Amino acid sequence: MKSAFAGLAAAAWLAAGAAHAQTAPAAPPSLGAAPLPAPALAPQQTATLALSAVFAGDQKPIRSGLVWRVYEDRADGATTAPVLKSAAPNPTITLKPGSYVIHASYGFASASKRVTLNPGSAIDRLTLSAGALQLAGAVADQAIPTNRLSFSVFVPIGNNSEGRLVVGNAKAGELIRLPEGTYHVVSTFGESNAIMRSDLKVDSGRVTAATLNHRAATVTLKLVGSEGGEAFAGTAFSVLTPGGDVIREAIGAYPSLTLAEGDYVLIARHEGQVYTREFKVESGLNRDVEVLAKK
Repeated sequence: MKSAFAGLAAAAWLAAGAAHAQTAPAAPPSLGAAPLPAPALAPQQTATLALSAVFAGDQKPIRSGLVWRVYEDRADGATTAPVLKSAAPNPTITLKPGSYVIHASYGFASASKRVTLNPGSAIDRLTLSAGALQLAGAVADQAIPTNRLSFSVFVPIGNNSEGRLVVGNAKAGELIRLPEGTYHVVSTFGESNAIMRSDLKVDSGRVTAATLNHRAATVTLKLVGSEGGEAFAGTAFSVLTPGGDVIREAIGAYPSLTLAEGDYVLIARHEGQVYTREFKVESGLNRDVEVLAKK
């Protein structure tokens, strides 16, 4: 019995092994070499553009004061925010290939150009017809402090006495970058009527430096009980032309005003009383102007 059972078990084991051998997957044939690597993704195509700008005429490179903006050149003509902005004088920018508008501003002057960028590198240059003004002021060959001066720059238009305002409240010594052309400049010394005007020409690639000479002086107003006495606080002053036009008003014991040379009438009001006097402003002569409080 034992040998018969052992024989049956051995037959079953052989049959199971044969079935397993039939269902096992066949081994792949050897290729004799390592498998090929997966292909790498192609890098994104880009366009690199080197930009520069020169002044019209002498073609001198512009090395400062530039602001570059790059816009998409859209088929529908819609204006969009710039895709890139740079204050570098010679930026090198990287963009997707396509059509763009390159814009360079130099203060109030500017130039633009449409470009089509293909993959790779390109160089482009803009030409600007622009220069600059640098302004100062003086009285009798004495420089006026920067904080006492302001300038307005106009483009002359027809018979208009001043023209169209381009720059307002510019400071002395400031570099005012402008398109090439002729401008009407108004210089104001102080905050009253000390004003000078001049027409100045801006040439491309050059800085036009100009000093406007004022004929004016600073006066300190005082209402006193006697000559050289203490000034009354809280006095209201009005400065008028001989024809009665009000030039300036001020309140205090010692208000100071800068006035163009000429003749004036001073009115002082204090505690319900009114006092007047006439005075003269001479260019470059700063002084006190006293009004006597005579009853």
